[in-house]
Amino acid sequence: MPIQQLPRIARPLEGGSDQLDPIMERIGDAPIVLLGEASHGTHDFYEARAALTRRLIAEQGFTAVVAEADWPDAYRVNRFVRGEGPDASAFDALGDFQRFPTWMWRNSVVEEFVGWLRYRNAARAREDRAGFYGMDLYSLYRSIEHVLRFLDGVDPPAAARARERYACFGGFGSRAEVYGRTAGLGLQSSCERAAIAQLVDMREQAERHIRANGVSGIDEQFFAIQNARLVRNAERYYRSMFGGRVTTWNMRDQHMMACCEALREHFSAHAPTNKIVVWAHNSHLGDARASEWARVNQLNLGQLMRERHGREVVSVGFSTHTGTVTAASDWDGPAEVKSVRPSLEGSWERALHEVGIPDFFMLSREAGDGFGQERLNRAIGVIYRPQTERQSHYFRSRLFQQFDVVVHYDETRAVRPLERWPLQAHPHEPAETFPFGV
Repeated sequence: MPIQQLPRIARPLEGGSDQLDPIMERIGDAPIVLLGEASHGTHDFYEARAALTRRLIAEQGFTAVVAEADWPDAYRVNRFVRGEGPDASAFDALGDFQRFPTWMWRNSVVEEFVGWLRYRNAARAREDRAGFYGMDLYSLYRSIEHVLRFLDGVDPPAAARARERYACFGGFGSRAEVYGRTAGLGLQSSCERAAIAQLVDMREQAERHIRANGVSGIDEQFFAIQNARLVRNAERYYRSMFGGRVTTWNMRDQHMMACCEALREHFSAHAPTNKIVVWAHNSHLGDARASEWARVNQLNLGQLMRERHGREVVSVGFSTHTGTVTAASDWDGPAEVKSVRPSLEGSWERALHEVGIPDFFMLSREAGDGFGQERLNRAIGVIYRPQTERQSHYFRSRLFQQFDVVVHYDETRAVRPLERWPLQAHPHEPAETFPFGV
């Protein structure tokens, strides 16, 4: 099928409560739904993702939202939506997202969704409540703090052992990238053995800690073990960071996969269903095998999910031609509302623009094999540099092999941050998405 035939399979999004029905029908009974975004700062993507997720939770019994966010930051939100934390509002519950880019999760759409989830959960039994979780691995030092805090409360001798092991990470100003550079260059022995030993200890003591704290402590035990697993994986990640992009990217997405699998296993034992919806950038969720990155053995979460779960996974990618986006010009720079340049000739975005419909979606299975050629594909992360857009933001992909559903908004608008100015960077960790931007 030639590219000129795209209008034949385009289905307009015309507003109204039923506009998402065909996408919901395509999802069907799939227990794993991947909802992407073509940038980390576009209101339309966040809004559509939230609308689909509300329906998945309300109509299909989905257990959790798993976001491209750090585990400790997101777990504060999880406590709030489950009615278990001290926060009085969604705004407060998002308060741990203090590092650049704050707008990625502290924005008006996420705030509204978190408030909705809290309200919906309040009318349900504890085991029927849906949660909000992170799956990224940047929070090395904060995860250490949470492991120690948990053990201080349930097992002081175990806390003392953990402090002794984690002392290996001292002396770097609590800066994970400094540890990674020092250990990676062989200037100091790595903390790999200490991190592994602590994770093993946490797992071995899990049943005893649960017996001591009762069934109500199962979730907190799981939270703590996940933090210990994150420390182990983040140690490897930071130590490898200066050895090459592909290696660290693969480590990051493999960690995301492991986190999603751990959550589903946890829900299988303690919740009515183990259905999850994942929020992340298209770059993580569009099957990497259908992109130029496969030629350098770079994988991603979407590929790993499909390889393991096959048709149980449905992935939704998003696209835009032009508009505005919230992004920075440099790392740790202020949030700016930037104009998105019209998409380049020869790109998927330009082909979708030429369909001539403002907002629409397509089902990949209706495209057939005719759209299997590679074209340029745009990815805007937390940094947007229009002056070098071709080099900075485009790669080549087979879009309809990456995703099961493609949603296109021809002109989009920037997401609105909760703060007028970004908060100061967290002193313990590098920026979210560092160093990739997505």
